Amino acid sequence: MVMNIEKELARHKPGRPTILTIGVFDGVHRGHLSLLGHLVARAREKGCPAGVVTFRTHPEKVLGRRDTVPWITTLRERTRLLRAAGVDVVVPVTFTRDVANLTAREFVQLLQKHLNMCGLVLGPDFALGRHRQGDPSYLQGIGEELDFRVEVVRPARLEGEVISSSAIRKLLAEGDINKVKGMLGRRFSLEGRVVVGDRRGRSLGFPTANLSVQPEQAMPRDGIYATVAIRGRQRLNSVTNIGIRPTFGGLKRLVETYILDFDGDLYGKRLSVELVARLRDEMKFNSAEELKMQMVKDVQRAKDILDSMSLRRIAP
Repeated sequence: MVMNIEKELARHKPGRPTILTIGVFDGVHRGHLSLLGHLVARAREKGCPAGVVTFRTHPEKVLGRRDTVPWITTLRERTRLLRAAGVDVVVPVTFTRDVANLTAREFVQLLQKHLNMCGLVLGPDFALGRHRQGDPSYLQGIGEELDFRVEVVRPARLEGEVISSSAIRKLLAEGDINKVKGMLGRRFSLEGRVVVGDRRGRSLGFPTANLSVQPEQAMPRDGIYATVAIRGRQRLNSVTNIGIRPTFGGLKRLVETYILDFDGDLYGKRLSVELVARLRDEMKFNSAEELKMQMVKDVQRAKDILDSMSLRRIAP
């Protein structure tokens, strides 16, 4: 019901005028950060909070434009990244058919009523409300009438291409994690709880932490990656296999991380894995012994890559 969004907005009453932006902000990539920089600067200039209204559910899926939209970041990670960008108020709302049927005027009036909105910062392709009526030009007209200002920020680009969440998903599927890093402004990571697997890696001499990731998580192309596993404040060099383990006739996609020079119990703990470099495609081997020989090579190559990065970081 429409009343649900009112309840969600009402939980975050800021008590004073806010400058807002609206969107999914999946990935909180460099394009988002450019817009958020303008938002925060304008809010500081006016002496009021900077706020983001983001969606728990993806509009493209709710509206039936796409069967599924994999998430680059969980809502928890998205919220953390938004706050790290200087945002004062993060307001997650559930996008539903009822919300989609609100007119642009009705939507911004809800923002004024519950969040005391006095300004909007948007991208040029932004649109909200029934039939996407509320583009920046339309909202600027409403703003003059309802007394709020609309500022439009040009999109950020990388090598001439507009930085977008959909572009990042495509690059992930292709395994181009270097360009993904360029668009995100950081390494792509997967997060989940370590669960008990079939201990196949242990039998090969490479015990792995099996990460339980959400089914809606956007995944990189199957393969072997040099990675950094993050547990709390610890950053641990690692090698991660993403795939179905064809040598053993696997069908389910798994994320398995072998942490170098580590001996500890991670079961039940939350772990993040940053993808640093793609080593190779996942392959089917003729035997477990042949796979083990390749894994030795993979681990050594990953170690060389990760060690060279550490040396570069501490070089004068």
